[in-house]
Amino acid sequence: MVLEELPRIGLGTYSDDDREQWTENVETALEVGYRHVDTAQVYENEQYVGEGLRRSSVDRDDVFLATKTVHHNVPQSADRVGDAIDGCLERLGVDRVDLLYVHWPSGIYDHETVLPQYDEAYETGKTRHIGLSNFSPELLAEAREVLDAPLYAHQVEMHPLLQQEDLLADSRDHDYRMVAYSPLAKGEVFEVPVLQEIAEKHDLTPAHVSLAWLLEKGVTPIPKASSEAHMRANLESLEVSLDDDDLERIDSIDREYRVIDADHGPWNW
Repeated sequence: MVLEELPRIGLGTYSDDDREQWTENVETALEVGYRHVDTAQVYENEQYVGEGLRRSSVDRDDVFLATKTVHHNVPQSADRVGDAIDGCLERLGVDRVDLLYVHWPSGIYDHETVLPQYDEAYETGKTRHIGLSNFSPELLAEAREVLDAPLYAHQVEMHPLLQQEDLLADSRDHDYRMVAYSPLAKGEVFEVPVLQEIAEKHDLTPAHVSLAWLLEKGVTPIPKASSEAHMRANLESLEVSLDDDDLERIDSIDREYRVIDADHGPWNW
């Protein structure tokens, strides 16, 4: 049976180098209980992620596999968009993914050219769901006008230091899922006094607290982890219960820290 719902936590797989590590990392993650794996065309590791899936004893249908295509560095045409989607499947070694994202709404991305090709991938079974990544509320609205398939998820950087209230409200208003990359702000959450205090109160770590805060909001975090110990520690956040005071204190953190601040991100337009 195909896994129908997006698991509450996933494995992020971005790394600047040593991309081959993701074969073993993915295999290990599935062994310890992960059932959601996220990658992307620009990570240049899809072939290794796919090999990790094949080596695992976990059935492919029990894994929610997501990838992202990027369209700001190829000539804009329907054929090239279709080629990008097919390239992801080929590198992963699968005939479909569970979730296919447009990675960035930037460069030569054009909603009227790109999104109909995503609809076609949905209709032909190359993906079970369509997602967007790094969009603004205005660009999300524009995309929804073009897409025939339902928007399933929006992936953005989100953590206690970048709370994304407007995007979270939009996801609730339009009934799609929020997925949080860099949910630990590249370790910055460990230096936040509020998170340290809440962690100490519950005998946890600031990482547990940050991930649990996202989960309490119905957001799916996809922390990167390359060691079994960190993978298991991140999964522990599923069992963490924060009280109302904890949540209020985190919500009131008055700081905005962005790990991924690309010039082509719509927040810099």
